Amino acid sequence: MIVDNLIEQSKEEVIAWRRHLHKNPELSFQEEQTALFVYDNLCKLKNLEVSRPTKTGVMARLIGDNPGKILALRADMDALSIQEETKLAFASQTPGIMHACGHDGHTAMLLGTAKILSQLRHQIKGEVRFIFQHAEELFPGGSREMIQAGVMANVDMILGFHLMSHIPVGKIGIVYGPAMAASDTFEATIQGKGGHASQPHLAVDPIAIGAQVVTNLQHIVSRNLDPMEKLVVTVTTFHGGTSNNVIPDTVTLCGSIRSFSKTIRQKAEQQIEKIIDGITKTHGASYKFDYHYGYDSVSNDETITKIVEETVETFWDKQAVAKVPPLMAGEDFSFYLNEVPGCFIFVGTGNPDKGCDFPLHHPKFTLDEDSLAIGMKLSVHATLNLLD
Repeated sequence: MIVDNLIEQSKEEVIAWRRHLHKNPELSFQEEQTALFVYDNLCKLKNLEVSRPTKTGVMARLIGDNPGKILALRADMDALSIQEETKLAFASQTPGIMHACGHDGHTAMLLGTAKILSQLRHQIKGEVRFIFQHAEELFPGGSREMIQAGVMANVDMILGFHLMSHIPVGKIGIVYGPAMAASDTFEATIQGKGGHASQPHLAVDPIAIGAQVVTNLQHIVSRNLDPMEKLVVTVTTFHGGTSNNVIPDTVTLCGSIRSFSKTIRQKAEQQIEKIIDGITKTHGASYKFDYHYGYDSVSNDETITKIVEETVETFWDKQAVAKVPPLMAGEDFSFYLNEVPGCFIFVGTGNPDKGCDFPLHHPKFTLDEDSLAIGMKLSVHATLNLLD
């Protein structure tokens, strides 16, 4: 009851924080005013030790009255290079940049959680560490920089929250084990021999070769790997040529790979290059291939996830739990989970009646702001349960 009262008292302030952040978005590694806003608001709260571990990151520590473990809570703060089309009264004032992934809501929720828990220090066993992280959207991400700065020192477990428009508001998405995919990229340049379009027999056409590569890459998922394994291989760019009567020397292909298994991740890299190597050699071309490992897979700890699910059932009911499948999107929260066990939780914000049903990264994406109080309530109670 005390927590519910504190949430009700903080609800409008949290919405105001979210709207301020939404109105003033900043891109990855540029969140200077966002970090200052977070820092200033944390400094107004009692019982917190507030610091700036990185240029655009913020951390606060709340040490409870009783000994115990250390739990970290993380929110990301960066926006995206998208022109907003919501027509909200608090729409982005920065052309070409908007909060289209809910990070404004994540930051506001964690600020609200810090405010509530700072008033409950006497109930806390151990320490709560609030991590406001920059640059989730842009590889190499901000999490590794925050970890290198020491924010995870002696931490025992961590929780992260993500607002999701494909989950109805009032529902909490729970995933056991792999929850979000590893996200890698590749780039391949195929070197052929240019020539006149009327004499293709005198050239080595990299466009025709590249087209075969694209077609054969589709076979990796359907024919080269166990169908029970989850893998996405997508070619996202194909660049080559400058004129309709010239066969170019080169084409460049780029793509994205999503997976959950380290073994499958490595096999995908090997198989992609094997296909490119075989096709180019067959046609007398050569290639340059680069594979870039991005964010690791987000994998939730079973014990911590169970406690989170039980928290939802206790303070809502079993119907509030949405058992959602793993997402093929990537998240640099994975690097925290490489350090300690934890859980990445999906908070529903979808509501077609309020126009809150556009997907993440859409120019009309927005939140049902009722989800902010739900996220705060869960983070506060889950924190107290995990530290108990």
